[in-house]
Amino acid sequence: MQIAFFMATFELYRRSTIGQCLTDTLDDLVQNGTLSPDHAIKILIQFDKSVTEALETKVKSKVSIKGHLHTYRFCDNVWTFILQDALFKSEDKQENVGRVKIVACDSKLLGQ
Repeated sequence: MQIAFFMATFELYRRSTIGQCLTDTLDDLVQNGTLSPDHAIKILIQFDKSVTEALETKVKSKVSIKGHLHTYRFCDNVWTFILQDALFKSEDKQENVGRVKIVACDSKLLGQ
């Protein structure tokens, strides 16, 4: 169960633009024989660890979000919120977004 949650949590990072580009590139390298599948998996695991570390140590910005809560759910220790007409505010900037999906999980569970 813990391993499944651990991998599902990292799947969130892999669905980002940079995660998808990395996965596509690794797939191409494996298909043309430049990289072994085992080595590609090791690279993905290192990517997951690097993203987690960067989020924990490098990101210092805070943002507030207001909007109409369209949908929310809690499944396998992961919250999913879908907001409509959201307003993101930071110290020096604000941005309106028509629809946004926020997926959140407890980072303390990653260390277990």
